[in-house]
Amino acid sequence: MKELFQHSATTEGITVRVSVNYLPEQSRPEAGKWFWVYHIRIENSSHETVRLMLRHWRITDGKGLVAHVDGEGVVGEQPVLHPGESHDYVSGCPLDTPYGSMEGFYTFHRDDETPFEVRIPFFPLAAPATAD
Repeated sequence: MKELFQHSATTEGITVRVSVNYLPEQSRPEAGKWFWVYHIRIENSSHETVRLMLRHWRITDGKGLVAHVDGEGVVGEQPVLHPGESHDYVSGCPLDTPYGSMEGFYTFHRDDETPFEVRIPFFPLAAPATAD
């Protein structure tokens, strides 16, 4: 089955696509814990080889509280993308509210080590409504 990417953004020939799913089996609403998994595909449509060096996430919960998460690479990797290549990874996000959002950017380096930022599109996190 082909993955349905719900959100995308392109910066300087690098496209970031996101698919997000709520995971009820990992969530405990009665304890105020909700969990989502997101699949990211990064596609290099530029004419340059690039390396993903850093990530910056802005995670907002349903109360408007914002967390900034910075780190090297993605899930322990700093992938190199040659023209026409893509890189996929899956990660997750817990929240203390049944809805929120994520967005951010990756810092890539070109072959000459010049850094540039690639936008990660805004995407909502929303648990399905449940009857009490």
